[in-house]
Amino acid sequence: MSSDCVKELIDSFSHVESGALLDRVVLCAAAVGGTPYAGFVDVDPLQEIAYPSHALIAPGDPLGVSRWLLESGVLKELAIASDPVLLPQDWSVGGPGFLAVPVPLATRDQAYLWVAGRRFTNREEHLLGRLAMAAGRAIEASRGLEVAARMLRSVHAFTA
Repeated sequence: MSSDCVKELIDSFSHVESGALLDRVVLCAAAVGGTPYAGFVDVDPLQEIAYPSHALIAPGDPLGVSRWLLESGVLKELAIASDPVLLPQDWSVGGPGFLAVPVPLATRDQAYLWVAGRRFTNREEHLLGRLAMAAGRAIEASRGLEVAARMLRSVHAFTA
């Protein structure tokens, strides 16, 4: 009987997938930003390295955001920043418009949630910041559930 209970608990803890959660947050960020470009940038502040992850890019990338992220220097800026980064839309220098806000995480290095592709206002910065805060909590919670499920698997192994 206790084995069934533990198995059910493992099943309920295992329903949240971190990758799918990140993909959904990126979709919501794009909706909040009113643009087809959004994603996460993971930052290693000790090495001052940043790299894009879980990106949503418009089909065919008509604004060249993928290339711009890698070549513009914005990743270096995010690697050393701790506050939101807002870059204006300026096509004379290839700038598509960019907004990135920190995602509060306790169990891993720093991350930013970003949107690109138009001019952003303080309103979008505020909304994206709130989304990033909620995303940070959800990411931490999903990781906690993954750890709990692994721990319960060992309990289940000894009670089956």
